[in-house]
Amino acid sequence: MEKFITLNSTNIDAEHICCAFSDKKCDEGYQLKKEWLKKEFKNGYIFSRLDARAKVFIEYGPAEFGWAPINAPEYLLVNCFWVSGQYKGKGHGKALLNQAIESAKQQGKNGLVTVVGTSKFHFMSDTKWLLKQGFQISEKLEYGFSLLVLKIKNDAPNPKFKQCVSKGECENKKGIVVYYSNRCPFTDYYVNKTLVETAQKRNLPLQIIKIETLKQAQNSPTPATIFSLYYNGKFITTDLSVCLESRFDKIIEQQRK
Repeated sequence: MEKFITLNSTNIDAEHICCAFSDKKCDEGYQLKKEWLKKEFKNGYIFSRLDARAKVFIEYGPAEFGWAPINAPEYLLVNCFWVSGQYKGKGHGKALLNQAIESAKQQGKNGLVTVVGTSKFHFMSDTKWLLKQGFQISEKLEYGFSLLVLKIKNDAPNPKFKQCVSKGECENKKGIVVYYSNRCPFTDYYVNKTLVETAQKRNLPLQIIKIETLKQAQNSPTPATIFSLYYNGKFITTDLSVCLESRFDKIIEQQRK
């Protein structure tokens, strides 16, 4: 049987966190993600991964301390949840999800909640797979996000998105606006270097807004606080590859149709 490791403040310096562990460009972002995790462990945050050099892991914690603009009292919020490549189809996803469910039961929680794309969004969990595991749609936003819930207590109130994400717009209506946080080790490099270069080559205004506190995250205009890009005030994508010059124009045009 495969072994899973739960990271904590004692072992995190010696253990990898799955993403970007071999990407030298993202060394700084990798360390920033570890520092973010250390702070969140104090709020009951859990990071569990396969004991292998692989991208097989789940992150979750109390929704009251979750970096997402939702109202979900007494739920556990599932954040990053990923099983990649050769590790798919071997039961790792179900094992990690069951771990989160058992944790919710032990803590007396109402259940699990997670933010996804109504259709699959990059850097977000697999919506179809979660629905097959018993999650249900609690709320949908017109611009592509859904809030899924897996209830343990059937009479528990349904989680909701906050009003700040209802429109799919940001305040700045000119050029590119990006919201990002240290929740992902890739964002620091691709936002602050690659996207800056991409915007400069197109003479596009660029505003980068880093989400650095729980309050900022819970009042963000986007449900995806890892990375969200807006163009002329409208939400476009959670796909970090939009930062690349070779991908920018195609992704913007696809999402504007």
